[in-house]
Amino acid sequence: IDNHLPDTFFSTGIPGLEAAQFWIAIPFCGMYLVALAGNSALILVIALENALHAPMYLFLCLLSLTDLALSSTTVPKILAILWLHAGEISFGGCLAQMFCVHSIYALESSILLAMAFDRYVAICNPLRYTTILNHAVIGSIGFVGIFHSVAIVSPFIFLLRQLPYCGHHVMTHTHCEHMVFHLPSRDAQHKVLSTCGSHIGVILVFYIPAAFSFLTHLPKHVHIFLANLYVLVPPVLNPIIYGARTKQIWS
Repeated sequence: IDNHLPDTFFSTGIPGLEAAQFWIAIPFCGMYLVALAGNSALILVIALENALHAPMYLFLCLLSLTDLALSSTTVPKILAILWLHAGEISFGGCLAQMFCVHSIYALESSILLAMAFDRYVAICNPLRYTTILNHAVIGSIGFVGIFHSVAIVSPFIFLLRQLPYCGHHVMTHTHCEHMVFHLPSRDAQHKVLSTCGSHIGVILVFYIPAAFSFLTHLPKHVHIFLANLYVLVPPVLNPIIYGARTKQIWS
């Protein structure tokens, strides 16, 4: 064990799947391009269309921005490792990537919570919706979410710098990692499901892969493969889920 900080780490990619790594990277690249195009298009449409400048869509913009940041923080390096065998990363770079990934995860959770509150206000206080969720409140929610995510993750990065490290710094990885339906009528229940359905879908997309990865005992190459999908699947599916909702309202 060496007490000084290492200079670099070397990533070997997905163990046991070295021969297939070139081909595995192709769908990863395709999903990344879909995530970039989908989230960018969603942000552009909301920014250009005045009818979509409602709190729900401002939160959606924040969600798309975090999805872009999450995928762009990890996927280019993943592709470089799988295609070019460029597995070297500095210790500082690894800590920076780890900080970005985990703080973006925390920020996305905060945004999903804010979007749930937005749906609650829309259902329970529709006449006061724009008064309760004005631009100042939305800005404050965004600032608190960013501060919370940074505050949660920063101690981990500090503590990692205090750990002893082995002499050979090799990583077998590709990146450093209520609604109650007591409503008066069936029509009201359908309206609630219509209002909240997209948000529930995004929450499931965000948390189910993580829970499956964290709580199940899987072979290491399967776990790493799922970890790569976890940073790609939500950014790919979120614009599709909310894009359908946006198109329905816009048309």
